[in-house]
Amino acid sequence: MAEASDTKDRILDTAEHLFAERGLGQTSLRQITSHAEVNLAAVNYHFGSKEGLIKAVLARRLEPLNRERIRRLDRLERQGHVTLEGLIEAFIGPPLELSRDGGGGSRFVRLMGRTYTEHASFLHEHMRHANEALVNRFKPAFRAVLPELPKTELYWRLHFLVGVMSYVMAGNDMMQLLAASRNSEQEEPREIIRRVVPFLAAGLRAPLPEELAQARDVLEASPRDPA
Repeated sequence: MAEASDTKDRILDTAEHLFAERGLGQTSLRQITSHAEVNLAAVNYHFGSKEGLIKAVLARRLEPLNRERIRRLDRLERQGHVTLEGLIEAFIGPPLELSRDGGGGSRFVRLMGRTYTEHASFLHEHMRHANEALVNRFKPAFRAVLPELPKTELYWRLHFLVGVMSYVMAGNDMMQLLAASRNSEQEEPREIIRRVVPFLAAGLRAPLPEELAQARDVLEASPRDPA
């Protein structure tokens, strides 16, 4: 039993490493089995297919990561002082902090960034389902601190927030830049958070462009259907 567990973990570790470095679509099962020193039957036994393996790699770290994000949101709400900056940090902080984890966290953070740019329909559907509880908790919280934004506009801006976060997570350029400018690499995630939170908050708070504001005013002034 222990041997089977070791084999499964070795496959997951290897797949995570290769997916993060090469991309999900560019990494074959043959490459994974070769690097993990297992046969294809072992992958099929534990995961059923490449798609099953991808889902398992994501779930292993994404589930506890999202629990931590929700835990931080719960804490903000218990304290009774939910701010836009606090919400942003609760959402983006855990994945950026995970990049400090010597146990493969930095690889997973890059992999998470890649999931937003991979063109695989099953992956997008899986990520939507995997993040459903997270979205259901954070979306109303963002609406509450940005009540002046129309719902559609808020969703667009949250989409841009995720885009910025995925860019930061997907590549090494920013990490290398910060490492070159700081004495300690351990400060990198905190440095990114310190800089990106006010940037994102300003974008989320920005007034509607004039043409969108005018369109909203026309809609709000239109007589409503009594039905």
